Amino acid sequence: MFPFEVSFPTRIYFGVGELKRLGQAARTVGKKALLVTGGRAAKRTGLLDRVQELLREAEVDSILFDKVEPNPRTATVDAGAALARQHGCDFVLAVGGGSVMDASKAIAAAAKSGRPIYDYMRGNPSGTGKWLVPVQEALPLVTVPTVAATGSEANNISVLTHWDTHEKSSINGPALFPQIAILDPSVTYTVPARVTAEACADIFSHLFEGYLISAEGTHVQDGITETLIRLVVEHSITALEQPDNEEARSTLLWASTLGISPFANAGRGAGMPLHGIEHPLSGIYDMAHGRGLAILSLPYFRQVILADRPERLARMGRACFGVTEENEQAAAEAAIEAVRKWYERMGITERLSDFGVTRDALRGMAEEAVTIGGRGIGYLPSSRNLNTEDIVKIYEACL
Repeated sequence: MFPFEVSFPTRIYFGVGELKRLGQAARTVGKKALLVTGGRAAKRTGLLDRVQELLREAEVDSILFDKVEPNPRTATVDAGAALARQHGCDFVLAVGGGSVMDASKAIAAAAKSGRPIYDYMRGNPSGTGKWLVPVQEALPLVTVPTVAATGSEANNISVLTHWDTHEKSSINGPALFPQIAILDPSVTYTVPARVTAEACADIFSHLFEGYLISAEGTHVQDGITETLIRLVVEHSITALEQPDNEEARSTLLWASTLGISPFANAGRGAGMPLHGIEHPLSGIYDMAHGRGLAILSLPYFRQVILADRPERLARMGRACFGVTEENEQAAAEAAIEAVRKWYERMGITERLSDFGVTRDALRGMAEEAVTIGGRGIGYLPSSRNLNTEDIVKIYEACL
């Protein structure tokens, strides 16, 4: 295990009905919120009205910005930041899924600095991101996640797409940690089955990526990760069959927060290579991030992890999916099959070609994955260094 430093400054209120705390909690952060949501779900379910009522009761003013799309775009962030500055908002309130929360973090940064958010991104040819990231200053942020997926409610990462060039990459920094997160599982009861499945695949990826390529000696982290994977697999099916099941939705929401936290990943010395491979897909084809991860994960397991770290796949299979084979190679292969069957039960069976991806596009996407995901080192770190050819082969297996 590598040395590490952990900072987890977000105050979390968790539990069914805890949304009631929002007004008073927000009042401790500021007096006027930029209330950021997506275009439909919060309105359709009545959540937006409830949030605005709680803010009014606490005498907190708000300005609504309801323009955030899936795979949030830099232009949207800039528009939100301009609105926050125009109305003198002194904090940002995110009510939505991972896209809304990621956009809100970026809005908080851009509203504070007055700079276009693209200046912060790794793909920007000006290179300004090198000194703007990690982000040290931003408006305070409060999050209310409506989907158990990204863990963005309590981490310091924001993933954005610059639609002009279809570059998708992340920004991070201490100022992007939310000050407060309200995690009310009942808010997630209305999440559609398709989105629930994609969200569970995203949580799973956050957990397995570092786990499979981890440094030796991460016994505590391994135990946390294995428990969380097992719980996500079990409760994902319950949530799909019983959308308002309190136990399932509570388990998934807390697992999403812990899955990408330092408690599960610190000391591993491992990144998130599959995320780097997926980002060009959702950046170019605007497909759901979790679905893209699921589609890519099976060939990633077969082509990379099965060759390099079969013992880790075998361990995951035994600990999380009920694999019983004693031989390591057989157990590793059985783990891959168990994951495939789980995806199938959740309704994730597509190929990349179903989203319009063509063979001619693969090399360009692989080069972008290396350029942006590799952060200038010329490869994606995994169980071995993945170059453009390695990534093309993974894409090819998904067509």
